[in-house]
Amino acid sequence: MARHVHLVRLGEAHNPAEVVYDSLPGFPLTATGSAQARAVSRYLGSQPIVAVWSSPLQRALETATPIATRNGLPVTVEQELIEWSLLSRWAGTRWSDLPTTHPGELQAYLEHPDGLDFADETLEKLATRMVTAIKRIDVATDAGDVVIVGHQDPIQAARLALTGRALANLHTDKPTHGSAITLTPGTPWRELSAWEPESV
Repeated sequence: MARHVHLVRLGEAHNPAEVVYDSLPGFPLTATGSAQARAVSRYLGSQPIVAVWSSPLQRALETATPIATRNGLPVTVEQELIEWSLLSRWAGTRWSDLPTTHPGELQAYLEHPDGLDFADETLEKLATRMVTAIKRIDVATDAGDVVIVGHQDPIQAARLALTGRALANLHTDKPTHGSAITLTPGTPWRELSAWEPESV
């Protein structure tokens, strides 16, 4: 079991068209995103990191790499840390166009994300997927701290579920780009801190 689990949201990705990128290929980190990745690497530098896990998407791997390199570790890819599949129905569409292309769906996502009847993967299923993966990683960690790099909604869903909070709070105090949420495993898990990089 890990001493602490650090949930890191990936850095800012290059998305000038402001589309929903979901799991589409590409979308590397911007210069700001790379700076955020280095900042969170420095922030976690004093912790006894023994493993770094990441979503398979490019922007997540680019965020995980500085953390792993600083600690002399490889990045281990975990498919279950992928983005929320809800977004696949919107992939490639500009966020500003969603009210027209998918009437009512964005509003529903913003107002009651725990009750989306059009989602193949509900928020509850997302939380279960993430919690299962995180707990499996925790059990596989003999000692020290583990870093898990992923996407905003999946990390937030896991954070809420692990600490016993309602999933309806998905949009409350969400992790920003390059931020780190530190949890202590237990029943329930306990949130120790939430850090985010200064403007970079």
